[in-house]
Amino acid sequence: MVWSPRVTVAAVIVDDAGRHLLVEEAPDGHTVFNQPAGHLEQGEGLLDAVCREVREETCHDFQPRSLVGIYQWVSPRGDTYLRFCFHGTATQAPADCRRDPDIIQTHWLDPDDVAHGKAALRSPMVMQCIRDFQAGGQLPLETLHEMA
Repeated sequence: MVWSPRVTVAAVIVDDAGRHLLVEEAPDGHTVFNQPAGHLEQGEGLLDAVCREVREETCHDFQPRSLVGIYQWVSPRGDTYLRFCFHGTATQAPADCRRDPDIIQTHWLDPDDVAHGKAALRSPMVMQCIRDFQAGGQLPLETLHEMA
């Protein structure tokens, strides 16, 4: 049997005050916070996927600038996730944009508040992405190679 992890993308978006754009969601009935993130769809590139997810979850258009990191996490249910996290800038999408109904709300949160548990996180990857971004070790987008 061939096994594959669930490939996801996420976006680190920071405003001029240093706050991070996070989404509030309740995937299992409990409210948690996450970066705008989601699954890679069949035939989709990583950069296209992260731009799509940001728009669907926040109604912002995303411009990736760097790769923050690649993360592997095994959930309590035993599912393995492989996350590609990107940093970039975001602008408000057109007024007719409708956010994914699974997203309760978007928030600009101070990373210290996130780190000190003032918001329950969807996974440990959320805070690790923030820490890695703050450490400044981003890789250029040219590091990625999409081949058909």
